[in-house]
Amino acid sequence: MQGAGKALHELLVSAQRRGCLTAGVYESAKLMNVDPDNVAFCVLAADEEDEGDIALQIHFTLIQAFCCENDIDIVRVNDVAKLAAIVGPSEESGEPRDLHCILITNSNEDGWKDQALEKLNLFCEESRHVNDWVPTITLPE
Repeated sequence: MQGAGKALHELLVSAQRRGCLTAGVYESAKLMNVDPDNVAFCVLAADEEDEGDIALQIHFTLIQAFCCENDIDIVRVNDVAKLAAIVGPSEESGEPRDLHCILITNSNEDGWKDQALEKLNLFCEESRHVNDWVPTITLPE
């Protein structure tokens, strides 16, 4: 589990550097609608206080269904603050961004393979074998 958290941290940093990270529930939904084949990985994040947000839970359910339908691996994170520390504010506006849903898209670079993404894909595959379809990952400190 800790290895998956470290791999997710590495993937988020790498994807942001390469411009392959989309943050926000609505931004993610738009991207999945336009170009689902380009989505490589999905992260859903919610703190304890978000668990009572019915609208957010409905969005999560729809995103999960879409990811399952399109063979996109998906994980949950229970600490939005840790995600914010990794991803940071929006580069354009400097404002905090919605990190409840983060998509990692395929890089435009030919032959680019991210080892962290491969580790997470394996982690998700192993989780599905024990009927955990959306495993929760704990990010490292």
